Amino acid sequence: MVETSITTSGLGHAYGSVVALHSLDLAVPSGRTGLVGANGAGKTTLIKILLGILAPTTGTATVLGMDSKRETIDIRSVVGYMPEGPCLPLEQTAADFLVYAAGTAGLPKRAARQRASDVLTLVGLHEERFRYLGDFSTGMKQRAKLAQAIVHDPELVFLDEPTSGLDPSGREEMLDLITRLGSYGIDVVVSSHVLRDIERTCDWVVMLDKGTLLHEGPIGGSRSDGTVHLELISDPKPVESALLQGGATVTMQGRLLEVTVEHGDVFELVRDAVVHTGSSIRTLDSSSGSLEEMFLHHGATQ
Repeated sequence: MVETSITTSGLGHAYGSVVALHSLDLAVPSGRTGLVGANGAGKTTLIKILLGILAPTTGTATVLGMDSKRETIDIRSVVGYMPEGPCLPLEQTAADFLVYAAGTAGLPKRAARQRASDVLTLVGLHEERFRYLGDFSTGMKQRAKLAQAIVHDPELVFLDEPTSGLDPSGREEMLDLITRLGSYGIDVVVSSHVLRDIERTCDWVVMLDKGTLLHEGPIGGSRSDGTVHLELISDPKPVESALLQGGATVTMQGRLLEVTVEHGDVFELVRDAVVHTGSSIRTLDSSSGSLEEMFLHHGATQ
């Protein structure tokens, strides 16, 4: 498995006069990535380009090291996709549908049956495997859609609004399943406008707004206005001076310092200042904001 699962360079797409994506440059690492943005931000368009369903108007994209335009079949053999809208054959049982999905991915019939049984167990539908999909609840249908996306043991799976229409209990079950996929060696891209779901399940985030990239980076500690609170045992003034020289903004009350940086790693800056001055720390904690605050911050700076 490659270290970078998705890359794009100058990627753009337009539907006639409507531009859906504006020159995206991405480098998405392996792991669980959240693709966030309001409805119409370009999330689904980006996924369709990565799957080879749409050809980009400009630029290039690679998935697991393969070109999305020239190696579409190869990409689809190692990638799964859970679409947002209805896609299930309601007159089939869950077991028959999963066996069919595994077979279309190239698994022999016997292996397809075993794999279908294993995956239905994984998503909590083993007891319901002989029921017709048309009789399933919304939550069960979402789990069946997830099952078909991973039945062929892909290296990467795209999940488009996987918690759509779910009640709180169903949402929690789906988020738990998404989190568990990483332990099976499957990279995940979760497309959602629900930022709390992304915070719960993902390690990396790509933020889109009206087809434009707002931000890409790790979740937690990735805010450009990262802030830490530092309490010193020794005289805080030498540390304050070192932090200011390093470009930080410092607010000091007694031996308690609030340290903020607009660029770079605030923890590295604090570490270097403390070591350089020979000071002693009593406490150190971060106050990085939520993903919602990060989204609003980057949107406001565009």
